[in-house]
Amino acid sequence: MYRQGDVLIVPVEEAAVPQRVAGLPGQPRDARGRLVLALGEVTGHAHAVVGPGELRREPGPFATGWLHLTEGGRVVHEEHAVIPLPKGWYRVVRQREYLPGAVRVVAD
Repeated sequence: MYRQGDVLIVPVEEAAVPQRVAGLPGQPRDARGRLVLALGEVTGHAHAVVGPGELRREPGPFATGWLHLTEGGRVVHEEHAVIPLPKGWYRVVRQREYLPGAVRVVAD
């Protein structure tokens, strides 16, 4: 497993990737050509992946992301160390926090 700030990246065997992922739309790359895993609402910084591959995201406020890296890549962020990732499939989860009466994604 890999963690960068409030983003958890879990390796997944290809056979364990749910079939529904194939029908999810691919997420566009940002202006820098990165796949953005999470955008900081407070700072504007991004947890992003550099390298060939694609990111698909399930719908909903607590959406799971599915990252497929065909040649490996690097997770980058303006305030964290770079994390190299080998090629393969990954489940991307945003950290959540509980507030009385609500659950929300952690704001970066």
